[in-house]
Amino acid sequence: ILDGVAGVHSLVFNPHKWLLTNFDCSAYYTREPEVLTRTLGILPEYLRTAQDRSVTNYRDWGLPLGRRFRALKLWFVLRHDGAEGLREHLRRHIGLAEAFAGWVEADPDFEVLAPVPLNTVCFRYRPKEMDEATLDRLNEALLERVNAGGRVYLTHTRLGGRFTIRLAVGQERTRRDHVEEAWHCVREAARALDPSTSVEGGARRV
Repeated sequence: ILDGVAGVHSLVFNPHKWLLTNFDCSAYYTREPEVLTRTLGILPEYLRTAQDRSVTNYRDWGLPLGRRFRALKLWFVLRHDGAEGLREHLRRHIGLAEAFAGWVEADPDFEVLAPVPLNTVCFRYRPKEMDEATLDRLNEALLERVNAGGRVYLTHTRLGGRFTIRLAVGQERTRRDHVEEAWHCVREAARALDPSTSVEGGARRV
């Protein structure tokens, strides 16, 4: 996934998305921190100290001079779980996503629409031959029905112009039975839909 990263100038990822850290917290790596400090740094006389050359002052790494200590919550997560604890957390979620993708692939009425290297599965309902516009309406209706049930919540995107349902495994306490429940809800919603019924303008009867 990170092939080519050795050639990038900077890299940002958000620990609040998958590393058990409360919103908001971003980790930012750059090859040339001096470019940041030259661009964003302000050093009026009243901020000068005798330690300026011996410490890294992060006030000059972003726009605000005063800021929240976002790194502290990530530090607590690392102290509590450790690097191996976080690795195990990621492995478990990736395994759950792989299991869900396997169930989708094994069902002839569904298809996986993108590789699943991490914790997100992109898929859609495809019960039989029909045009893409009808499939889009059908999957939009399926997603609405699943989310209206209140048992699980899925999101959507578009891949290659196709309406795509997304399942993301990311919550710390998510277990296999939760993912099984999500698949059950998807199949239950699919059975309740009539693929042959659609109305102009995108409205559906479900």
